Amino acid sequence: MTIPITGATAAEIAESIRDLRDRATLAPGDVLPPVRALAARLGVNRNTVVAAYRQLTQAGLVETLGRGGTRISDPAPIAQEGYAQGSVLHDIGTGNPDPALIPSPERALPAVVGRPVLYGEPVIDADLAAWAHEWMAPDVAPPQFRLTVTSGAVDAVERLLAGALTRDDAVALEDPCWLAGMHTVRLGGYRAVPVPIDDEGMTVAGLQSALEQGVRAIVCTPRAQNPTGASVTAARARALREVLHDHPYVLIIEDDHFSLLSRHPFHSIVGPEHRRYALVRSVSKFLGPDMCLAVTATDPRTAERLALRLSPGTTWVSHLLQRLAHAQLSDPVVRAQIADAADHYARRNAAFAARLAARGVDAAAGDGLNLWLAAPGGAAAASAHLMRRGWLARTGDEFRLGGAASAHLRVTVHDLSDADAERLADDLAAAFGSAQAMATEAGPAAVLAATAPHEMIDR
Repeated sequence: MTIPITGATAAEIAESIRDLRDRATLAPGDVLPPVRALAARLGVNRNTVVAAYRQLTQAGLVETLGRGGTRISDPAPIAQEGYAQGSVLHDIGTGNPDPALIPSPERALPAVVGRPVLYGEPVIDADLAAWAHEWMAPDVAPPQFRLTVTSGAVDAVERLLAGALTRDDAVALEDPCWLAGMHTVRLGGYRAVPVPIDDEGMTVAGLQSALEQGVRAIVCTPRAQNPTGASVTAARARALREVLHDHPYVLIIEDDHFSLLSRHPFHSIVGPEHRRYALVRSVSKFLGPDMCLAVTATDPRTAERLALRLSPGTTWVSHLLQRLAHAQLSDPVVRAQIADAADHYARRNAAFAARLAARGVDAAAGDGLNLWLAAPGGAAAASAHLMRRGWLARTGDEFRLGGAASAHLRVTVHDLSDADAERLADDLAAAFGSAQAMATEAGPAAVLAATAPHEMIDR
């Protein structure tokens, strides 16, 4: 049967396929016509169909199987941060802050009640704006910037990209990458270009390659990169700024999500002459994920575009929430609690890395809430071994933009008791040793067999 696809442009062809999918004329698994055949039938250039299929692939609606053709995707559960639902295993892949270390808002609540805020008033509360200006100014290189607020860092990144890009534009993302960043780019219909990272952040060669591929935006985590814990060093930041010097209109989004909890200095990759930039700092890691608020410092033009997507009274951030955040962040008692939390995360992660080192496992504590552990023999096999011992970890495959299977696990250990930490360290050492031996002695088939239990866990 001929699939009734229509259109003369890539956008029209893609929209036609979307419509057929929505109407269930096309179902998951259905194979689309070959590019040349569809181009001939519609009387368009082959590249037009290629572009249409690429748009649909970026949106996650179709998948390309090489010689197997292009088919309608089967929607699958998307990996999300947080607790795994319905698992009886001890979840060590949550990425959550410790709830015991999140300051209570009770002290600040009486101070936030005030007059009602009406339509047409400024998006950012005046007191929060004054506090945030002092917070952001030392780390923004260009002399002129403007502040606004969004409902968290993900909301900021999504709005910033939507204001600067159109569908199928290329965006440079760290690889491995934070989950929400990957989802935002994919669902926005943009083309993700992976930039490898090492212990010092984005690699210079990787960023140079991304720029050569025509990226129009870059999303970078200057410190406590999720999932690796890497932080950009001063030397690496200088080298990246040199690469970016000839690309002043590429939008650079720096997501400093760990900010007040970080034990590393902030080194920006935005030079003083760069024209399009945004520094985003949310409060979710230290005031709690339910405090959906982020402060963003941007160049004036980007601020104007962002403002268009923050209409007062409809898509702004609640001024009650802004006042509550300001009341807490300006309270010396709360700031002391945040400093204590920062010490706790750093100390507990370092202690666990030392436990692993004592068992012969190479481990280093980066910055952030998690540890990024090399898994000899492959992450999937090590994860399967841990599951049999009652642990649920995250494999690095969830954070990869593509390429070979990951050889890392991301684990959240700062909230474990000493007894559980000792037991997990023993089990990780055994898991890594078992996976490596299996990969060496039995080959890839045995590794694939060992990963089968992992596929049954719905994250």
